[in-house]
Order: sequence, then structure tokens, then C-alpha cells
Amino acid sequence: MAGKRRRLADRRKALGYSQEFFADQLGIDRTTAGRWELGKTEPCPYIRPKICDLLKVTPDELDHLLVLCEEPEKPSLASTSTPVVIGQVVTEPQPTGEADDMYRRELLRLLSIAGTLMVLPPPANAHIQDWADQADEADDLEQHALLSSHLWQVFALSKSKRLVYPLVHDQLKLLVKQLDQSHSARARRQLCVLACDLFQLAGEICFDSNRYTDATYCYTMAVTAGREARCYDRWACALTRQAFVNMYDHEYPEATAVLSAAARIAKQGDSQLSTRHWVAAVQAEAFARDGDRAACERALDTADQVLDLAGPVSPGGWLRFDGSRLAEERGTCYLTLGQSDLAEASLLAALNQATSLRRRGSLLIDLAALGIQLRNMDQFLHHAGHAVDVAEQTQSAGYVGRKLHGIQKQLQPLLADKRVVQLNDRITRLSAPAQH
Repeated sequence: MAGKRRRLADRRKALGYSQEFFADQLGIDRTTAGRWELGKTEPCPYIRPKICDLLKVTPDELDHLLVLCEEPEKPSLASTSTPVVIGQVVTEPQPTGEADDMYRRELLRLLSIAGTLMVLPPPANAHIQDWADQADEADDLEQHALLSSHLWQVFALSKSKRLVYPLVHDQLKLLVKQLDQSHSARARRQLCVLACDLFQLAGEICFDSNRYTDATYCYTMAVTAGREARCYDRWACALTRQAFVNMYDHEYPEATAVLSAAARIAKQGDSQLSTRHWVAAVQAEAFARDGDRAACERALDTADQVLDLAGPVSPGGWLRFDGSRLAEERGTCYLTLGQSDLAEASLLAALNQATSLRRRGSLLIDLAALGIQLRNMDQFLHHAGHAVDVAEQTQSAGYVGRKLHGIQKQLQPLLADKRVVQLNDRITRLSAPAQH
């Protein structure tokens, strides 16, 4: 039996506080708050009045919250998966502190094993399968493909992307088991395709959590899987995601080089898919950040050609570019290039189309940045305030939180305005981006 302070954690969550926000308000490290809730340590006397104020409890009530609760034996990683039903996620508390690190280490370990098995020759005991074996093999691969597709849906629907950690772990574990068995050459290629999908999804989770080094590793593994499968579209998409890490590290020449390779590979893929157009859209952003307006415009024109394709151009999941975000892409590029009028028109058009919280948050931040460019304080405060609302709703320091911390650097000259001070404080209370 293990003792934890479930009542303390439940009170924190009831007030809508993330563990990061709770720790920040008390001036402590998040892992310290995590150890309190795990029952490994307890708050020092001097900090208890602050905890009472923050949790809105009396000292006696706090003592009750700090009582250790007996709990059943700790479940394994596999058994802690988030319950999932088709079309939605039944959210549970996301892993934090030591539990988060445990998931991360286990995920990377499985990635390494799967990556090694992909490039090794078939086992020595490989045998020629009969028709029944081949039919079973096809059924297994179909189930893997369905699960992989569903995981991308879960990821898209989850407000906090880290909730998908346990599910990806379980699927990776199954994939490693399959890769370690004898298969036909065709089935082995299909397993590499599935691995490419899963590695990219793992990278997306890490990237959203600001774990750039981990994300890069996942994307590199996905590139290897795509190459082994000779699946050019997935291969190009993995490279494109890798380039995003370079761009967020302000390594624009490196991003441009990776995207150039992705564009060459995408040309060998399915001409009816939008892969090459997505690569061009990301190239446009890289060119804009490097100040190359002419190259940016050419890349945007290539991205626009996705509208000329007939039929479904995006399978979803690993490739989600269907032309619906062209206004957003143009707005971001024009904002970066300092073309304010063009940027505002594109960004407002994109905001009217956006449905997901993540997309709306990103667009609101771009419009807030445009307000700073135009020295329009009301516009800036309006859009930035709504963007912080989105970040607080998702309780995540992921994509939206990261962009907010980016514009925070521009607020220093404006702090004479009390409204800006209040906004700055709200951004500060969001989890600061992790350094990896």
C-alpha cells in the first residue's frame, strides 16, 4: 500500500490550478509540489499560511488535506492509459513531476528499441508463412493501422496533449513486439509505415510539451522509418516536423536545408496528396523569418496549388494540410515580413475559420503581435487577453503558451500601462517553457 495526499491534489484541481501554477504562486519548484502530493515530503511551517490562502482553506482544513491516504498498489504504465471512446477523450489527470519523467524515459526507450529492430535483418528463425499465417498477419496490421489513426484523433481532440502519452506507450509496446517477430517483406515495410506514424505522433507530444530535444529524436526516428518503408509522403512529413524544431530554435538556414530535402522527397510521393504543398507552406514561413520575401511568395504560391487538387488531399493524422489554413500561413508570413495590412486581413480571415483552441490561440497571438507593430495598444490587449484565456483553458504550456512567452519579451517598454502589467503577470503565471 502506498500513501498519497489525494485530498491535497483534488483541492488544487477543484480550484482549476495546474501543478505548475500552484507551485509558481508559492514560489517553489513544481517537483516540490509533486513530492507533497505524492506523500514524500510535507510543506514547511513557514509556507503553510500561503498554501491556506491559495487553496482557500483554514489551517485545520489544510492539516486534513495533508493526511496521507492509503491507496491500492500502483498500476503499471500500461494500465494507466487515458480511457478513450470513439470521437472523444475521457480526460484524467495528466502525468506530472516524477510520473511525467517516467513516461518520457519509457517512451524514448521504446522508440530506441523499435528503431533498432526496423533496420536489423529478419530473425534467424524466420520461416515461410502459409496462407493462414498471412491472413492473420494482415488482420494484425489492419488493427495496428486503425489504432494509429485513432491515436491521431485523440491527440487532436485533447486539450492537453500529454494525456496521449500512455496511449502512445501502449501502442509502441505492441509495435516493438511485432517488429521482433518474423514477417514477410511486405508486412515489415507496413510495420515501418506504422512506426513512422507513431514516431511522428510521439514527437508532436514532446514538441507541444516544449521538449525540443526529445521531439527531434522522435522525428529523426520517424525519418528513418519512412526511409525504410520507402513511404515518401510520410518521410517528407517527418522531415518537415523536424524543421519546425529548427525554426523555434531560430535556426532558419538549418530549417531551410531540411525543408529543401523534404521537398525533393515529397515530389516522389503521391501527387494527389498535399504533402509537397504543406512542405511549401512551411518553407514560406522559414523564408519569411530569414527575410527573403521573394522566396516566401514563391513558396506560398506553391502551397496555394493544393486547392487545385481533386478528391481528399489529406488522410488526417500525419498529414493534415488541406488548404484550409492558407490564410493563416499567409498572415503569419506577412506579419514576419512587416506587411501589416496584408497580415491583418489574412489573420482575421483565418480567425473566422478556426475551430480548435490551439489554432485560435495562435492566431490571436499573431494579431496581438500585429497590434504591437501598429502601436495599437487596444488591439494588442484585446487579442493578447483572449490568447491567455485559451492558454489557461488548455492548462498547458504547449504551443500557445510558448508563443505567448515569445511576445512577452516585447512588453518591457509598455509596462508603464497597468493593463499591460496585468497581462504580463497572467503570462508569467503560465508554465514557463522548459529548456532542453
